[in-house]
Amino acid sequence: MAQLDGPQLLRVIADRHRWTILSALASSDRRVGELTELVGERQNLVSYHLRELRDAGLVSSRRSSFDGRDTYYRLNLGRCRELFRESAAALHPALRLEPSAIAPIRQTRRTPRVLFLCTGNSARSQMAAALLEDRSGHAIQARSAGSHPKALHPDAVRVMTGRGIDISGNTTKHLRRYARSHFDQVITLCDKVREVCPEFPGDPATSHWSIPDPATEASAAAETNAAFERTAVELEERVDHLIAHVFASQGGPHHAR
Repeated sequence: MAQLDGPQLLRVIADRHRWTILSALASSDRRVGELTELVGERQNLVSYHLRELRDAGLVSSRRSSFDGRDTYYRLNLGRCRELFRESAAALHPALRLEPSAIAPIRQTRRTPRVLFLCTGNSARSQMAAALLEDRSGHAIQARSAGSHPKALHPDAVRVMTGRGIDISGNTTKHLRRYARSHFDQVITLCDKVREVCPEFPGDPATSHWSIPDPATEASAAAETNAAFERTAVELEERVDHLIAHVFASQGGPHHAR
């Protein structure tokens, strides 16, 4: 990964195409074809800019579990925050941006509601919903469901227990259960489910987090344990950024397809 100083970072993100890509990825993981359409340029040019952003550590990629010919790109928000802080401090110490705790969600008449969807509702979506409620101090209501529900995975229970969150009594649900429910945001965690995600009442904001199923990432028990831990760590980071987004956007929803 390239070590960028302030001027180098600004040169990387100053290009309007790269800024468009970063802005698009700030709200949702996206495929190359989607980014090409949003940027309005040829795919080879978009791929060039994605490579520059990857080399800078601002963007990462992952093969689609739905179609291995596709690649999903995501914005590394933690890395972006780190680089912007370093760049500001390099210009002048007075501009140093100190990390801050997640601000509490402002009290409103209605609690924000988020729905997480994956295939089996046995791991990723259950973990994400539990983390969101816990890390927001239950200021956000989270639900989860799947397109083909199956039994709750014991390793999902284990990694959540290790974080002081008990999901052992959770049941798995089909996404049809929430067909008439209103949510502020619907987040798909599985590339397959993204392709079949139905419309929900009230036109909620939609995002996609391309996260592999930890149960199928590895065959050996030790590897499976590590896969679930990696998934939990990634979800913690994404959930923290989601909480900040919900807090900042309570004045109006933000849509991302």
